[in-house]
Amino acid sequence: MARFVNYSLLLAPLSALALSACPSAERPRPSPSPSPSPSTITIDAPGAGTVAGQVPLPQGTFPYAINATGTIGGLFQDANNVLHGFVRSPDGLIVAFDAPGAGTGAFQGTQGFAINSEGAIVGKMIDAGYLPHGMLRASDGTITTFDVPGAGTGADQGSLATNIGPAGVIAGIYLDANDVVHSFLRAPDGAITVIDVPEAGTGAFQGTSVCGVDCLNPEGAIVGFFTDANNVNHAFLRASDGALTTFDAPGAGIGAGQGTLAVGINLAGVIGGLYLDPNNVYHGFVRAPDGTMTVVDVPGAGTGPSLGTLPSSIDSQGAITGNYLAANNVTHGFLRDELGTITTFDVPAAGTASGRGTTPASNNASNAITGWYTDASGLYHGFLRTE
Repeated sequence: MARFVNYSLLLAPLSALALSACPSAERPRPSPSPSPSPSTITIDAPGAGTVAGQVPLPQGTFPYAINATGTIGGLFQDANNVLHGFVRSPDGLIVAFDAPGAGTGAFQGTQGFAINSEGAIVGKMIDAGYLPHGMLRASDGTITTFDVPGAGTGADQGSLATNIGPAGVIAGIYLDANDVVHSFLRAPDGAITVIDVPEAGTGAFQGTSVCGVDCLNPEGAIVGFFTDANNVNHAFLRASDGALTTFDAPGAGIGAGQGTLAVGINLAGVIGGLYLDPNNVYHGFVRAPDGTMTVVDVPGAGTGPSLGTLPSSIDSQGAITGNYLAANNVTHGFLRDELGTITTFDVPAAGTASGRGTTPASNNASNAITGWYTDASGLYHGFLRTE
């Protein structure tokens, strides 16, 4: 798959989810009312490894998604480099889980990526042959694994669940035997619908991808991106009735690896995403239901290649969170509310050297944000920021 976005722990494990567009007019902003200072706590899953700076996949704790109740789903990598899923309840209790059939070798195991309002978590299980399988952990702790018909059976092919809706509909991707990427929807009864954008390429790592933690909204609309035959990325919206719309952010590059990616859609149909311009700089965007697009560039974001603004999640109110890379390659978090006001933040314990910093992954309507940070030594920890 074209690595337009660093999935760090997704297809291998997410590092940092990666227009001059005509900005839309924003509503007048009310005077802000006083509010308590945000609070940030560190999340370290019991059993998480403590080796810093490990390549290719880091040890530590990686919260990926937070639901409306404040329950968090994610994964951690232990001292033997085995992956485990976890769920953290609002009271701070962390429960680790392993899918049946998960391998116990290095970089095998279980990964949780998304959580729905009921607390069900989806992700993938990597078996002893390094083949990924879709994984669903129900709110009662029952774990089911599944394979999409047509998924390849070679190492690093297979199936991956990336999102789950409130009714239990699952979205995800699979790689076939030729390494072509396809997306799918899995109904609660297990029936699978394959999603291929007609314009998507059919070469290795080309195809149709849904990878954001908010790529599926409660009405069944889904967003993502497709990689064409020239390895350029384009965003798409699939309505609940199956109708497909493709779009590109004005200003998006048209070179290989450049283009537009949608990472999330809320119930109102507001889409958040990012694009890579002709100079390989990242920019965020918000797309209104009428198609109007507003560019999101966080003040302080770098303007060189592989730097810029990278949204990762959108909540039910239209607020987006993500990270931005400064000119010195340090990562910082941001929250852009539904009125366009941007707040930047850093976990206090985050490192300040190149390659260190704060990476938000998901937010909810209460402005709670979860993700991970890299400390001064290069070790990864999870965090929860609340207001």
